[in-house]
Amino acid sequence: MSRKDGNIASENDHLIGRAEVDDLEAILAVSATDASETIHAVAEHQDAIFTWEYRKGARPQLDKLYDKARTNQWNGDSDVPWDTDVDQRKVVLGNVLAYGGFMPGITDLRGTPFEKWNADEWIALGCESQNWTLSQFLHGEQGALLCTAKIVETVPWIDAKYYAATQVMDEARHVEVFSRYLDTKLSGHYPINPHLKLLLDQVVGDSRWDMTYLGMQIMVEGLALAAFRSMHDLTIEPLLRHILRYVMADESRHIAFGVVTLKELYSQLSAAELRERQEFVFEAAVRMRDRFLQQEVWERMGLPVKQTIKLIMQAPERRVFQRMLFTNVVPNCKKLGLLDAGDGWLRRKFEELGVLQFEHLDDTASAYEAFQIPRATVV
Repeated sequence: MSRKDGNIASENDHLIGRAEVDDLEAILAVSATDASETIHAVAEHQDAIFTWEYRKGARPQLDKLYDKARTNQWNGDSDVPWDTDVDQRKVVLGNVLAYGGFMPGITDLRGTPFEKWNADEWIALGCESQNWTLSQFLHGEQGALLCTAKIVETVPWIDAKYYAATQVMDEARHVEVFSRYLDTKLSGHYPINPHLKLLLDQVVGDSRWDMTYLGMQIMVEGLALAAFRSMHDLTIEPLLRHILRYVMADESRHIAFGVVTLKELYSQLSAAELRERQEFVFEAAVRMRDRFLQQEVWERMGLPVKQTIKLIMQAPERRVFQRMLFTNVVPNCKKLGLLDAGDGWLRRKFEELGVLQFEHLDDTASAYEAFQIPRATVV
């Protein structure tokens, strides 16, 4: 991806988007992260934009989203039943029974690191996997918090600033509840996955406000919403289901906000500018998809990482899950005009990923209402 107008290039840019799909060596090349790091700085070079045009009504869809966001705020303390008992080992066992085994889709474990594992080792792995997944949700939500605060500063339209301000509150609440769930209900934290970290660094450091939208609202939030929905549907744990239902309602509005705003802007961009955004979308898609290989879990469990990931990558369920992550991204990119812009480069790349079947689903700006539910019915 090119860097123009003072945009910041990550020291790992040579690893972003340069590898073929499913290139294990490229995935593992960025698998190391500083677990002791507690403060991480990313340089920003963008202008803070004031506007003296305060009139609402120029963008009715944004006004509707703003009104919806104001009336659907929830409290991370009083609206969440934190007194719910969570036995993580029982949750792991229940999820395994509901999902069809510890390693669904892989029936022959002979010659693998799991060949002689007993039930306790499998349960420990399930607990670590939960810890890792919720940790990445937490880190991603902080990334969304920073990006949305940046959008308030940099977007030139007052109606977009109004909505983005409500999202800042949403994201702060998401960070709060995921952190509390990890601290009080699970059994450990993981540092941010390096693939996610590189993407967040890239999105935060880019000076163009639309790239913040594209990276966070369309890509990170779009993939996260699909992951949240999958976990909500699969887990037997009622407290986590409750939290995820609230979070999904917020996230669907956030993605709709990105679609509505970017559609107006992207209709005015040149072919070269659109191609750059297409390339970024594909790079972000591969990076976010690859972060779900959980290499940090295999390291913590003392397993040979490369051998284990090769085994995981062969599982049919893994392919299904990876494709499912794109149920929001593909139709939203089509709505933005990115799928077929220019010579249809992004369409070909999504076909390479095997996710084009989602292009006919409703985009999130049209479908977000399905996630907005009365609090009394949250389950």
